[in-house]
Amino acid sequence: MPHPDEPAPDHGGGLVRLRLSISYDGTALHGWARQPGQRTVQGELEQALSMVLRCPVDLTVAGRTDAGVHATGQVAHCDVPRELWEEQGTRLVRRLRGVLPPDIAVPAVVAAHPDFDARFAALARHYVYRLTDVPWGPPPLRRADVVGWPRALDAGAMAAAAAVLLGENDFAAFCRRREGATTIRTLLALDVERHGDLITIAASADAFCHSMVRSLVGALSAVGEGRRTPEWPAALLTRTERSSEVPVAPAGGLTLVRVDYPPDDGLGARTSVTRARRS
Repeated sequence: MPHPDEPAPDHGGGLVRLRLSISYDGTALHGWARQPGQRTVQGELEQALSMVLRCPVDLTVAGRTDAGVHATGQVAHCDVPRELWEEQGTRLVRRLRGVLPPDIAVPAVVAAHPDFDARFAALARHYVYRLTDVPWGPPPLRRADVVGWPRALDAGAMAAAAAVLLGENDFAAFCRRREGATTIRTLLALDVERHGDLITIAASADAFCHSMVRSLVGALSAVGEGRRTPEWPAALLTRTERSSEVPVAPAGGLTLVRVDYPPDDGLGARTSVTRARRS
């Protein structure tokens, strides 16, 4: 098989590229990426797909979520022999339900354009962080994806601080550095809203570096508590390395809700642009 980041051959026989829609409760999972001896989303999914399709499966994902982070709109792709897809395609979702653990679901699997790349063709990733500052904590039925914040928060001050972070910036102060990875990102949206007892922080970007969303939430929460001014998070954009002053919000409040892609005729161009930028 070709590397999963390369286009799948599409010549009648051979391989077909599949696009998977994925949801999971990350509470008991050690993130997306497979790790020896740990339950991860990638590990569980690849094992289930290999069992059902009776062939090795290697998944490429839109965004490698950290341990404890959830998803309702995760996307991944893989290449499988065309004859297996034609044999199993109509019942693959149901068969996966039978072998996957209850904290992972695959609502849809479709044959994708050969140029589709879950990671490099993505235009934007969208996350939502949910928290509540009421003294009694999150509703029991939402305790997995809503964080109980220990102090009262001023959502208006948080929104003001968020507004000046938008655009293309070096978010090094908010990222856990990875060797060879850039920390320059285009933050498309960072919206803070209060709905009764619930505060949501919706973050959208072309891509996010490691722990960036949770660090942004931590910085905004420091503003909301009154410990920092609304100007403080933007002042950190001059830093060239991670700031120890920025707290990282708990993982359980974060959910990947959507990934955007161009139309099929724009997939190849988008992948080329992204690969060039990342290198």
